[in-house]
Amino acid sequence: TMSVKAFKLVSAIEREMLMGDKNYINIECIECCGKNLYIGTNDCFIYHFLLDEKVSTAGKITFAATKQLHKYLGLKKPVSELKAASALTRLLVLCDNTITLVNMINLEPVPTGARIKGAVTFTLNENPVSGDPFCVEVCIISVKRRTIQMFMVFEDRVQIVKEVFTPEQPCAVAVDGYYLCLALTTQYIILNYNTGVSQDLFPYCSDEKRPIVKRIGRQEFLLAGPGGLGMFATVDGISQRAPVHWSENVIGAALCFPYVVALDDEFITVHSMLDQQQKQTLPFKEGHILQDFEGKVIVATNKGVYILVPLPLEKQIQDLLASHRVEEALVLAKGARRNIPKEKFQVMYKRILQQAGFIQFAQLQFLEAKELFRSGQLDVRELISLYPFLLPTSSSFIRSHPPLHEYADLNQLTQGDQEKMTKCKRFLMSYLNEVRSTEVANGYKEDIDTALLKLYAEANHESLLDLLVSENFCLLTDSAAWLEKHKKYFALGLLYHYNGQDAAALQLWVKIVDGDIQDSTRSDLYEYIVDFLTFCSDQDLVWKYSEWILQKNEEVGVQIFTKRPLEEQEKNNINPDDIVSCLNKYPKARVKYLEHLVLERKIEKEKYHTHLAVLYLEAILQLKSVTTDNCTETTELLLKLRSLLQKSDLYRIRFILEKIQGTDLHMESAILYGKLEEHEKALHILVHELKDFRAAEEYCIWNSEKRDVQYRQRLFHMLLSVYLTPGTSDCALVMAAVDLLNNHAAEFDAGLVLQVVPDSWSVQLLSPFLAGAVRQSIHTKRMTQVALGLAQAENLIYKHEKVKQKGSPILLSDKKVCQVCQNPFCEPVFVRYPNGSMAHTHCAANRHLNSNVTHHSPSSSNQT
Repeated sequence: TMSVKAFKLVSAIEREMLMGDKNYINIECIECCGKNLYIGTNDCFIYHFLLDEKVSTAGKITFAATKQLHKYLGLKKPVSELKAASALTRLLVLCDNTITLVNMINLEPVPTGARIKGAVTFTLNENPVSGDPFCVEVCIISVKRRTIQMFMVFEDRVQIVKEVFTPEQPCAVAVDGYYLCLALTTQYIILNYNTGVSQDLFPYCSDEKRPIVKRIGRQEFLLAGPGGLGMFATVDGISQRAPVHWSENVIGAALCFPYVVALDDEFITVHSMLDQQQKQTLPFKEGHILQDFEGKVIVATNKGVYILVPLPLEKQIQDLLASHRVEEALVLAKGARRNIPKEKFQVMYKRILQQAGFIQFAQLQFLEAKELFRSGQLDVRELISLYPFLLPTSSSFIRSHPPLHEYADLNQLTQGDQEKMTKCKRFLMSYLNEVRSTEVANGYKEDIDTALLKLYAEANHESLLDLLVSENFCLLTDSAAWLEKHKKYFALGLLYHYNGQDAAALQLWVKIVDGDIQDSTRSDLYEYIVDFLTFCSDQDLVWKYSEWILQKNEEVGVQIFTKRPLEEQEKNNINPDDIVSCLNKYPKARVKYLEHLVLERKIEKEKYHTHLAVLYLEAILQLKSVTTDNCTETTELLLKLRSLLQKSDLYRIRFILEKIQGTDLHMESAILYGKLEEHEKALHILVHELKDFRAAEEYCIWNSEKRDVQYRQRLFHMLLSVYLTPGTSDCALVMAAVDLLNNHAAEFDAGLVLQVVPDSWSVQLLSPFLAGAVRQSIHTKRMTQVALGLAQAENLIYKHEKVKQKGSPILLSDKKVCQVCQNPFCEPVFVRYPNGSMAHTHCAANRHLNSNVTHHSPSSSNQT
């Protein structure tokens, strides 16, 4: 076991003070109460000393003993035991099997001569059951065989309370309340003297060894067990602590929390109750008494008295930490809780945890270190300050004093070992990342985040970018210099952006793309810049870099205008006309932007629609001039142009038509004629120029969308007329006409069709059309009949309602009188009220008038 300096042996009574040159005098027993030290000798004397504790400036403790008096008991027998009862100012003295009560001050026996006879040994009950403050409870082992007696001792009298018989002869006893812990001849037992219930603890041979029975706390005893074990036992007969390993021949034991002190022939040994380890050994020969009195541990030989002075627990803990014995230090610190005020303990314990954390850290035990730092609520800057240059220059941090560790910095701690350094840096990264979002970081988030940024940059860590794009408190000046030093220009741009310096960020990123500075963080940095400018609210920056962006790649670059946030576009923060002007140098970008305005944002402005159509047209004509075959690009553009011409109503139709004339864009011409309602021209082009009969049918369909049935019929009839133009004998047109009628029977007025088709056509040729027409005619007729029937039924319902409303007849005779004037009716004209009463028409009119006047004219009583 490793040693701890827990106690220091200090002399209290020198031999000369006690016996001078009388060699025959031996110390038999001692008692200490406050500053009073009593010594009983083998020649029947009691000595009374006052002990004064003195502390030198160096912190050294000494004791000065002043002899008060000595008293001869006159029995010529040794004084076997002394016990002070300070509440009664009495000293209980055992000599010649008799316990005498003497005054603590003058050592005179009490006048009444009160005493207890027949006692082999005795002890006081430190957990008394009587509750009387002016009484002590004494337990004796009687000279009677196998007998224990309980007494109540008052100032000048004694009173026996109980006599208990034991299964074997008792040798030693300790008391706690009603419980006796007894060393019998062959075993230890717990005995409740109130109930008589006993419980065996463990065997022990008192002939071979001196038994030890000591009360060490409430309902707990310390016993000398077999095999040199110091055993703990409670009054319930169980052991709540592991035993301590003593030597085989222990003479005495004492307790000074958290230590158990034991005495044998040659040594005083100190064991911890917290981890049962032996902590200290003090050479001490000829010792025969070891006792503790209210936390003071006294040891004596036959000739002298010594005090074991405990070193302050904090000093012991610091010594353990200095020896890097972290576990022991923490166990001792926790154990010290009961001896130190709560607030002081918490401050001390936190500091010990932090110190222990640094010891573990220095040994690269990072998991343990982290736990200790967290438990000790370490100011994380203590840890950061170990790493050179990590704390910002503006940080006001000063290391704890006294220091928590012995290291100047990481270089000293790792002795320049690069691998260890890397491990330490990796640990700090993970630790700072964990604590930055907890309350540990409150008050110095800037220091933590700046240190974390520096570590990430130095280690080329992927989390650097995550840190910069999320909420952070990195200090700009320090961080920027560090990122530049480590050539992290993209990250530096992110830092500038986070701090609202977008211009500086863009300037850096553009330099990277242009190759002026090297940083391979992002291979898609150009696209990133495009994206950045797309969502940038600073218009000046967007315009400043728009040329650069478009020169690099106009199709991607135009996104800075087309993909801007919708709410910003709706406010027209950047004028679309300005953008179109800017894009004049970039034809592809200009087309994409106009498509965005017209097709995506659906802006209804003629100039954008016309401009887009013209651009499509010019591009098509340009391509056609280069190659006669329609390539994929031409086909795509044609489809786009047709779609725009069909769906939009905003472009200048005649202007576009003029541009198309003289080209082979017949389909587009037809669409434009359609927009001008010149359908015959359009259909003529489709049928005769293009010979695209399907396109002609589709033309009729899309041109009549959102129009009435008559309009659609008119278009289909026009198409039929084009097919059947007089003098046309083209078989294809005839078949097209037949197919048109047979496939779209519902779109024609059968009567008109029969008037225009040639007489030479057979019924069979037009049978699908005629069948459809007849079916449609019958269907229409039937639907009309159904509608008529429904209308008639509805009319009948209304008539029935009207008859019901007329109700029963009203009879008028000259015997009936007017309800208003009470005169009979002279003519068959009257007014009938809902309640069935009748009145003259003029009476009813007057009554109605009067009621209105009453309603609207306020009474005179209200005109106040």
